[in-house]
Amino acid sequence: MELFNQRAPIAETFGMKLSFDDDDRANVSLPYNAALDNAMGGVHGGIIATLLDNAGWFTCALAREGEGWVVTAEMSFHLFRPVLKAHLLARGRLLKSGSRQDIADMRCWDQDNNLVAHATGSYVYLENVPIERSPKP
Repeated sequence: MELFNQRAPIAETFGMKLSFDDDDRANVSLPYNAALDNAMGGVHGGIIATLLDNAGWFTCALAREGEGWVVTAEMSFHLFRPVLKAHLLARGRLLKSGSRQDIADMRCWDQDNNLVAHATGSYVYLENVPIERSPKP
């Protein structure tokens, strides 16, 4: 969590926070931030996709041992409703873990517990690629 919450520039820029529940599902929260709205006044779909991707990525990364690199190989997402001035929470769930590839299911809710988006993603584990951690800001 420290890697994301204290070192990831994207987390600081957007205001996202990462946590894990007792079932090892990644939860990525995002307080409302007007700077992330689209021209129509709703949270931009790309921001929601980023939340979903992070929830899937960290769920899959937690399932891996070692110091390899997890990369997003593919993600498909559906936006169900506009999000207006609301906090968001995305949660990942591991569907299938393979020797090199994991499949995750991700969902995103607004502060009123409305399901606003759903995604599935595949994440590839690159065992021999070292992780370079950015310096703490």
